[in-house]
Amino acid sequence: MSDARTLRERRFVERPLVQLTLVRLREFLREPEAVFWVFVFPILLAAGLGLAFRNRPQEVLKVGVLAGAAESPAVQAALALEPALQPESLGDSAAQRRLGTGDIALLVVPAGAGQVTYRFDDTRPESRTARLLVDGALQRAAGRVDPVAVHDSTVHERGSRYIDFVIPGLLGMNLMGSGIWGVGFAIVDARKKKLLKRLIATPMSRSQYLLSFILSRLATLTLELLALLGFGLLVFGVPMRGSWAQLLTICLIAALSFNAIGLLVASRVRTIEGISGLSNLVMLPMWVFSGVFFAWTRYPVAVQPFIRLLPLTAANDALRATMLQGANWAQVAPQFAIMGGWLVVCFIAAVKLFRWK
Repeated sequence: MSDARTLRERRFVERPLVQLTLVRLREFLREPEAVFWVFVFPILLAAGLGLAFRNRPQEVLKVGVLAGAAESPAVQAALALEPALQPESLGDSAAQRRLGTGDIALLVVPAGAGQVTYRFDDTRPESRTARLLVDGALQRAAGRVDPVAVHDSTVHERGSRYIDFVIPGLLGMNLMGSGIWGVGFAIVDARKKKLLKRLIATPMSRSQYLLSFILSRLATLTLELLALLGFGLLVFGVPMRGSWAQLLTICLIAALSFNAIGLLVASRVRTIEGISGLSNLVMLPMWVFSGVFFAWTRYPVAVQPFIRLLPLTAANDALRATMLQGANWAQVAPQFAIMGGWLVVCFIAAVKLFRWK
């Protein structure tokens, strides 16, 4: 009985897929640069973005009041009553210079007889905001009475902050980068060193060799997920309103999809320069269009159907829907279908096109 068990264990250990997967894991752990880019860099990037775009008190806008007119002191005094404005009396040359450099958001030019002119750049959001605040302050100072009594009730809810939006995007970007670049570089490096030629003589199939890359990535997926999500949840209080099982499944399918793309990209490339260029060519559109740092809905409606079909767009949308909105399985099913389609098509194509030499 013990001999039979020993034989089964020996066969398990000697299986090509098991050994290849262990080799991939050892290669990854022995590369400090790879460990840094997979685990440390996303956390540093999240910390920087979280601090830069943290929720802050209301911004005080600098505005200028052109000096020299009789009404200028009264205009400046009226603007000083608005807490969100910081008025300053400026001469003509200084006012034009500071308005042109963006140092002030708006310039008020008193024109006499109860009239003023606003000089501002209407393409700047802060200038448009300053125009509304300045006009409201001057109208109230002139005796305007609002017919509706208004009371403010401020709400600060987790999930609406920029850091809440960007953490799922960074997770998706990290899954894509480590999948496409990590897998592609390892295959091309082995091909360049002629290691693949030696593997041809071993008892393994092409699919086993390619599957070993996917299985080794799955072994590090949990640590990768816990590192970035744990940092976001503990340090910035990013909400997790959906199912953890659903979130893990999304990450799993996304990682498999990007790994399959990496296998396809590296199926015939022979040089490190070639895989670098081809990987960046594949990933760059997704970095730009797939909503990592800002919503992809900002793009024209005509191109949005194509953006939806990108695997990183599907991954980011599913992650945000699960974490921030508490979406269920049915609500993220379209995203699962898109990622699954990329996984199946790219892996089959990689197996067909893969060359050992």
